Amino acid sequence: MWLQLALTALCVAVIPACIVFFSKEKNKHRKLVAVTLALTFELIMFGAFTRLTDSGLGCPDWPGCYGEANPLLSHAEIKAAEIALPQGPVTIQKAWIEMVHRYLAMSVGVLICAQVLLAWTRRKITRISPWLSTSTLLCVCVQGAFGAWTVTLKLQPVIVTTHLLLGMSLLALLAAVLEQHNPSPVHMKKSHIKPMVWPATLALILLFIQIALGGWVSTNYAALACPDYPLCQGQVLPNMDFEHGFSLWRPLGMTAGGDYLPFPALVAIHWVHRNFALLVLAVVSFVAWRALHTTNFEGLGKKLLMAIIVQCLIGVSTVLFSWPLLLAVLHNGGAAMLVLLLTMLNYRVRHASRAASLVI
Repeated sequence: MWLQLALTALCVAVIPACIVFFSKEKNKHRKLVAVTLALTFELIMFGAFTRLTDSGLGCPDWPGCYGEANPLLSHAEIKAAEIALPQGPVTIQKAWIEMVHRYLAMSVGVLICAQVLLAWTRRKITRISPWLSTSTLLCVCVQGAFGAWTVTLKLQPVIVTTHLLLGMSLLALLAAVLEQHNPSPVHMKKSHIKPMVWPATLALILLFIQIALGGWVSTNYAALACPDYPLCQGQVLPNMDFEHGFSLWRPLGMTAGGDYLPFPALVAIHWVHRNFALLVLAVVSFVAWRALHTTNFEGLGKKLLMAIIVQCLIGVSTVLFSWPLLLAVLHNGGAAMLVLLLTMLNYRVRHASRAASLVI
């Protein structure tokens, strides 16, 4: 099984590898990082689709499906489970969704191994430190472990949420690696850069907290706990149970004591995510506004402002339209895009700040 899975991962990785090899871009290393970044973004989107279609246990073992490398070979076992529980987590469709997600994840791992190898072998030519690239390999290994625990621990919310955060962290690291290979910006005055350093950092930190809260909403199936907007259950402060809602180490749908999770706990989870979004909107919009009025950062500022506005509109729409699948997946994609843009902005701001410090 392991050999078959490895061969499948290599076959999937051949497609992006061919894109790199046949590209007209001279810097193939940079192209490889860019393609790996794009595939990681798609993986995050497909991971959201896997979670939102309740396919996380489509194959209830790991790394294969009922001990086989693909659902075709375990068709009989999957069909038997589907007949026994027609509305359960195991169906032919869900098994394929889950395994495609795993194949994509393994192919990303293959591409990251390739770019890390290039980073070390070409470090004297490029004069770029390979340690940031190496950190992506460490991150994808930890991410793989949490992917396995997601299945073996039966979608335990804290594990699934951490799995999401690691995926976003991997995306951020790859974005930083890509920025290493981009041309250095024009030197700027330190007085122009310094006011942006800490706001950009704060925006990225708050964004990751909001993504964690969003993952907590999704993994606890609390998306429809507040079916109205801007009120929740018709109230500014509805009945909420923060103690059970934010108890981290517990099974899916249960309290730490083993009882069913009360509805007010779901309301608390949703309400916190919804209201923390207002803080993120304010800070990210401020950073985007600053970037729009800073030389060399206008383009990123414009994209960032558009991304945060669209993300908020999608978030409100998921509530008003009762959480349709497409909008929910796009909401995850919007979060990933914000991570990407804010990481790029932070890297460029700090790089420009260091360069300005060296100017006499």
